Amino acid sequence: MVTVISLGGSLVAPDTVDEAFVRDFAALIGALLERDAERRFVFVVGGGGPARAWQRAYHAVAADSYSPEEADWIGVMATRLNARLVRAVFAPWCAHDVITDPTEAPDFAVQERVLVAAGWKPGFSSDFDAVLLAEKFCADQVINLSNIAQVYTDDPKTNPNAAPLDTVSWEAFRALVGEEWVPGKNAPFDPVAAKRGAALGLRVICAAGRDIQNLTMLLEGKPFKGTVIGP
Repeated sequence: MVTVISLGGSLVAPDTVDEAFVRDFAALIGALLERDAERRFVFVVGGGGPARAWQRAYHAVAADSYSPEEADWIGVMATRLNARLVRAVFAPWCAHDVITDPTEAPDFAVQERVLVAAGWKPGFSSDFDAVLLAEKFCADQVINLSNIAQVYTDDPKTNPNAAPLDTVSWEAFRALVGEEWVPGKNAPFDPVAAKRGAALGLRVICAAGRDIQNLTMLLEGKPFKGTVIGP
């Protein structure tokens, strides 16, 4: 069984590294691996606060020559630093280096239990990489962990009437997030990834990563709080 998790950079490094979260997450995954010898995980790590901070700095310093592609590359590099940390933490279960091209991802080595991936290239977020890796490993879902507990009908920061959703169709979700990817875009799931996920008939579960108790329930197949996006 391969579980693909898009691990939001807002969890690993909301500003600087959140050591408490990384420690708790590693303990939870380690316990699951010890309990079930057949279980495998693929983690795709986002850029978080460092990506946005470096992108803002680039925009401020080079506004006249700003390039969205260059901003995207800055974000990609932040994901790779975060992923390197996660890979190091899971080194006892992870033999391969950080995956930076999901189309060339290796299979699990003998006795290997974890693979860690980062951003690939401009044009989309690490969510898209997670979708491609779910396709490669024949996983029927991606678990998307971030700092939000559920998807809302609108942005709750600007609309007090926005309501949380337990389930939402791909069609309705894509109407919420739009079609266009913008470097640093803050969406529950990247629009480019959503398009691919919808085409594959993939299920995506959005949940709060820091709620370790809820995350445990989710990973154990028990009732959990979150939003299920699907066909």
